[in-house]
Amino acid sequence: MEMSFAAIKARIAEEVEAGERRRASRVDVGIDARVRPLGEEGCEATVLNLSDTGFMATSEGDYRVGSRIWLMVPGRDRRNAVVKWVAGHRFGAEFAEPRAMVKLL
Repeated sequence: MEMSFAAIKARIAEEVEAGERRRASRVDVGIDARVRPLGEEGCEATVLNLSDTGFMATSEGDYRVGSRIWLMVPGRDRRNAVVKWVAGHRFGAEFAEPRAMVKLL
């Protein structure tokens, strides 16, 4: 299967733009929290960064891409999210409700 030079350049440009958009709105934090998959007990976590649409955290829990979770921060309402990626003890999730970050800070 051949791919044209123009198609490769367009694909690279799309990936760079998506990465820039994602990083632009992140806020580095170190918030102690609890993460609980729906229907499970959950465990302690540290939220490493937040954006308007999601967060990255580290936790000893076993999270799977596509699973729904609750992010619970002491003194704040819990926020529902979907796990989007997992790498070791780190994972990223997308909030079910846009702009949930504002309610967590």
